[in-house]
Amino acid sequence: MGDGKPDLDTDEELEALLGFLRDARGFDFTGYKRSSLGRRIRKRMADVSVTSYADYRDRLETNADEFNALFNTILINVTSYFRDPEAWTLLQREVMPELLAQGRPDDEIRIWSAGCSSGEEAYSLAIMFTEALGLDETLERVKIYGTDVDDEALREARSGLYPGKSLAPLAPELREKYFEQNGSRFGFRSDLRRRVIFGRHDITRDAPISRLDLLVCRNTLMYFNVEAQTQIVDRFHFALREGGFLFLGKAEMLLNDAERFEVMSMRQRVFRRRPGEAAPPYQPAPVKIRTGMSGELHSVARHRQLRDLILDATPSPAVAVDCDGTVLLINSHARVQFALTPNDIGRPFQDLEISYRPVELRSLIEQAAHERRTLRVNGVERRTGEDVQYFDILVQPLNGPDGLTAATNIIFTDVTVTTQLKAEIKRVREDLETAYEELQSTNEELETTNEELQSSIEELETTNEELQSTNEELETTNEELQSGNEELETMNEEMRVRTDELDETRTFLEAVLTSIAAGVVVLDQGMRVKSWNRGAVDLWGLRPDEVLDQPFYGLDFGLPTEKLRETVQRCVETGKREASLPVPAVNRLGRSITCLVQCSPFDAHNGGVVLLMEESRANGSV
Repeated sequence: MGDGKPDLDTDEELEALLGFLRDARGFDFTGYKRSSLGRRIRKRMADVSVTSYADYRDRLETNADEFNALFNTILINVTSYFRDPEAWTLLQREVMPELLAQGRPDDEIRIWSAGCSSGEEAYSLAIMFTEALGLDETLERVKIYGTDVDDEALREARSGLYPGKSLAPLAPELREKYFEQNGSRFGFRSDLRRRVIFGRHDITRDAPISRLDLLVCRNTLMYFNVEAQTQIVDRFHFALREGGFLFLGKAEMLLNDAERFEVMSMRQRVFRRRPGEAAPPYQPAPVKIRTGMSGELHSVARHRQLRDLILDATPSPAVAVDCDGTVLLINSHARVQFALTPNDIGRPFQDLEISYRPVELRSLIEQAAHERRTLRVNGVERRTGEDVQYFDILVQPLNGPDGLTAATNIIFTDVTVTTQLKAEIKRVREDLETAYEELQSTNEELETTNEELQSSIEELETTNEELQSTNEELETTNEELQSGNEELETMNEEMRVRTDELDETRTFLEAVLTSIAAGVVVLDQGMRVKSWNRGAVDLWGLRPDEVLDQPFYGLDFGLPTEKLRETVQRCVETGKREASLPVPAVNRLGRSITCLVQCSPFDAHNGGVVLLMEESRANGSV
């Protein structure tokens, strides 16, 4: 590699590409392990014949569909129902009784499946709790959240439809109880599916779901570097209530968190949050009356910052435009939904695609300002590739102190989901915002504690990180191999079924021909022998391997075949069966016999015929 400069340039280009993905689409992969991440990105680059990260970034900027292909390559979705049965057995036999005994009988039970992929894990949890509590109590008390960063996987999870092969790990009675056949697929029962809520969530950036009894995050941490893993575990510790359980994958451990997590089963990676160190409840900062200009400025700046944070966290995509048509604000949801960036703030609104697609907004802004009233446009259709979304758009003029329109706020409400799901998402978002504020208030205390622990276990961390890194790399490779192996198994199963069908058909036909005592000979269009049954062998003494694919009229045996030529030709031309023709012949024993030959057309071979030969028994001959 020379002086190493190509490697350095490649690393810098990779970091630039990751920054572009974060700014353009809201996917932050900077906490992922560079070895695994770089390998997956290079695999996608090879698929589209691109050799450098810079060229691949250009392709992403010009081809919007390439983002989805890249994310599907990076985010490996390998999951199944009750994956690793031993771990689920431990969860069912030891964890469940303790979890249910900790609260009152009417308390809500909250479970989070982080990195749920296509939903099998979340539905496995629903089945497990239903088997323990019964259906009615589960529908009343249990709430399961399934989150992932892969929107395509989440769409599959929300549908609850799976092929029959996915249900193979389930016992037959569970398949019958919890799934209904829907065409070629099987759907998870609808009443229980409503207790499982799926949503997009990035565990490295978004605030965690709070007050959890059980948090399941299996084979997800292994994709992140040590720093990102530490931050994620901090979020998980905050999310769990005291005594709550953390269920990790077999390649993930918490060796350095003994003071916060108690080990229930190191083999199965089940931990329990220890009591104490609870985050203080969130309280709004008290309003203080300050004297002097500095206090007032501090208060104004603080309120302005809070206002910007609140606007940016607005649950619906929002864009604000001033009276001159300049973009003032693009909140985070609008940036992700419409592929906008912070750099678009300050640009003329008319230069943005969102100003005229999916609906002409510039004229609506002028109309709202002129009439000084809020305008609403319902059910606007927006297509992105094969996906279709529908929005209710609110165009709201904002008046200044002089009564004139100073700006216009445009809010997009996604109405493609059900009303119940929208209400639930709103409540969860509020919980996440509150949890994020509470988490911020405990960061300093957690960092101090972590530094004290770090100094005493530094050697153990170094050794553990090396072993864990190797183990996680192997596990990642295994996941990739398993995904490919499942596809090969499916193809192999289809080929085996076809082979069995062909073998069964061939055996049947051979049995039919063998069972006929008379000689049966099948000729193709060129009068070559295609079948020679046992009756023909017994009559003439020629084995099938001696006659197959040989010209019939050229065979030398006891039957004068030339005497049959006219009858065969007439059968071919008319397509009708000929009457039996007596032909003097010599059988395999050398006896002179009269052979009755009947010729029938064989339509399947376009001109072929079937000859039925048997010795005449007239006049007492045998």
